[in-house]
Amino acid sequence: MARKDKGTDVEDSDSKDVTNDSLFKDERIRFTLGLFLILLGFYIFLSFLSFLFTWKVDQSIEWVSIFSSTEQKIGNWGGKLGASLSNQFINHWFGITALAFPLIFMVLGLKLLKFIRGRVTKFIFKVLLGILVGSLTLGFLFKELGGYLGSGLGGAHGLFVSEWLSTVIGKVGAAFLVLIALIAYIIYVMPKSLYHFQSGTFFLFSSLKNFVVKGKQKESQSEKHGEDEVKQAAAVVVPVDISDQRIKEKVDDFDDTAEIDDFDGELDLDIKDEYDDKETKTVTESTIEDNFTIERNEEKELAISDINEQELYDPTLELSNYQKPLIELLEDYKNTESPVTNEMLVENKNKIVETLSHYKIQIDKIKATIGPTVTLYEIVPAPGVRISKIKSLEDDIALSLSALGIRIIAPIPGKGTIGIEVPNQNPEIVSMHSIIKSQKFQECKYDLAIALGKTISNEIFMLDLTKLPHLLVAGATGQGKSVGLNAIITSLLYKKHPAEIKFVLVDPKMVELTLYNKLERHFLAKLPDSPEAIITDTQKVIYTLNSLSVEMEDRYKLLNLAKVRTIKEYNQKFVARRLNPNNGHRYLPYIVVIIDEFADLIMTAGREIEMPLGRLAQKARAIGIHLIIATQRPSTNIITGVIKANFPARIAFRVSSMVDSRTILDTPGANNLIGRGDMLVSAGSDLVRVQCAFVDIPEIERITDFIGNQPGYPNAYELPEYVPEGQDGPVDVDLRRRDELFEDAARLVVQTQSGSTSLIQRKFSIGYNRAGRIMDQLEAAGIVGPADGGKPRQVLIVDEVSLERILNTLSVD
Repeated sequence: MARKDKGTDVEDSDSKDVTNDSLFKDERIRFTLGLFLILLGFYIFLSFLSFLFTWKVDQSIEWVSIFSSTEQKIGNWGGKLGASLSNQFINHWFGITALAFPLIFMVLGLKLLKFIRGRVTKFIFKVLLGILVGSLTLGFLFKELGGYLGSGLGGAHGLFVSEWLSTVIGKVGAAFLVLIALIAYIIYVMPKSLYHFQSGTFFLFSSLKNFVVKGKQKESQSEKHGEDEVKQAAAVVVPVDISDQRIKEKVDDFDDTAEIDDFDGELDLDIKDEYDDKETKTVTESTIEDNFTIERNEEKELAISDINEQELYDPTLELSNYQKPLIELLEDYKNTESPVTNEMLVENKNKIVETLSHYKIQIDKIKATIGPTVTLYEIVPAPGVRISKIKSLEDDIALSLSALGIRIIAPIPGKGTIGIEVPNQNPEIVSMHSIIKSQKFQECKYDLAIALGKTISNEIFMLDLTKLPHLLVAGATGQGKSVGLNAIITSLLYKKHPAEIKFVLVDPKMVELTLYNKLERHFLAKLPDSPEAIITDTQKVIYTLNSLSVEMEDRYKLLNLAKVRTIKEYNQKFVARRLNPNNGHRYLPYIVVIIDEFADLIMTAGREIEMPLGRLAQKARAIGIHLIIATQRPSTNIITGVIKANFPARIAFRVSSMVDSRTILDTPGANNLIGRGDMLVSAGSDLVRVQCAFVDIPEIERITDFIGNQPGYPNAYELPEYVPEGQDGPVDVDLRRRDELFEDAARLVVQTQSGSTSLIQRKFSIGYNRAGRIMDQLEAAGIVGPADGGKPRQVLIVDEVSLERILNTLSVD
């Protein structure tokens, strides 16, 4: 994929760049060398520029005299070295076009300082080619100015080459060759200029053609005059259709002005009827046969991004300087050796064929696909062989290969083969570094992209959490479940801005997710006035899940008012400024709820946990709340029917029994995994075996430190307050403990006559829940009316005099 930046031609590429060398990974070296190159380019440019005025004084400077005595008079701003360089580049070589040479150093310096992204090779090539072409052109055009600057404007190179060309092919031939070289360079640097050259050439030929045609018409005017009289007489007897006559005239005009056989340009000959009021359309033609042409008229439409682009709302504006984590923060676990050698493949193949032959099963074809942890052997049995017979030999094949975790897929979905998965003796570590750095992840357009690892065929396996829409992760202790959760969180952190996603992290064990505490002011959501963003107390988990249910209902009301069905449509409308914040509308980030040990919550809280969790699983998909629950106890009393029905996407790490595998995946297989991140993913009808990407604790610490040290929001994203049944919110408001912004908010509401929570939130830059509490206090004080769905509250006070009277009364109390 290529990308061009303004000012310089820069190409993105995965190929190795000079700045990607290990020497330049040290930021101190990059900065020092980059600054040096910029200053060096500026120094050379000033020396060259000075040479244009001091060349008579300094052209006698030689290299050997640079470090000699200081008595010699120097006029160049760059001293002896600058004068010597200028004389060499401008006088002896390329003339005044050498002024472009310092740009190369400056661009390389800006590249090292990371002001320019991508490669700069193409830009440097264009500069060097322009110096050569410019030198030749100036040397040919200003040959008579050989005394100026020593060798003329084109330097010795331009003067010598132009004289040599004039001698070989003459001055006319040399002029044509120089012109062609100049035009070719302009077209190469600015491809759009080709159209102007073609249009100019066509206009020139058309003008000459019209001049000749008009001359011929004047010569035969007297002859045509007699013919016109005959036609007029015939017109009295035979009526002529005006429209047909107009078309005939236009066809004649077209034939007179457009006969250029070899023209290959793009030119619209607009012959528009004076009675035609239709809009201009883009015409595309395609010729199928010599006498058959298809013409398609298409209306030209502007891209949506080109319409009122400057008026779009930017949800990332508050943290516009936020920088996503660097790939260098992750560890690259490079494997120097292949996990499987050719000898191992041949040996395993022979054992499989031999084992099957013992049971009189013949194989027509066998193919091996090497994965990071498992090698897949695809076999095509001979006609007449029953698949169930091969499936029953799973233990026999495992015995012959002396391998643990043999798994037979009979047949492989979408293929006419049977798969035998054999674990590698030396499993490969799939690093998160390799996943994040891949082109597939970087160019992924999923709304919530989670990268899990690599498949058997070494392909990166990714899912869109919004399509799942919830995920169940289960497996025995120590088989990679926590690493899988870290991989999910890490991939989302590398993909999304803090304004686009919030995490609700539940960790009853209090050790797995505490590292993400540093992300509180960027990515985490929590209950109002909660001291910790990571939820560890069971009672707070109940309140949090119920609070999320309140958030869900509030979001559904907003979607109803906006007349949309999903959070994606709602945010698109809000970004396009088609929803009024004064009516309660706000940008809605995705909320991902991650519960690390679900079994512990069920054992301690039971139905109080399962009920709100079930409601969220059933309804929260459309409004952007997605659940990920993990457990190391895949039993039927933990993974109940309600959970399985609402969590169609599941990940199973290694389990101890086939019963546990059926509980998680509704099929056996997880009991044959080899552990250490080996997992089966069920995101639809098929099971995919994936080696989970490995993220170590030091890597997570570096990522959270990198994000946490950046400026964040004043507080974590506050979830709505949950009021248990039997309690009322505004009735219990204590006006003696008013918020410090209460009076300012009251004056704002009365002045604007708008009782909107989001208005208070925006004006005072506070959280949505704090603004809601202020609104409840205003209701208790009689300043605004009760809530009316998603509409703004009615303002009961019409002037500031009445408001001040109420505020004074509250102050006295």
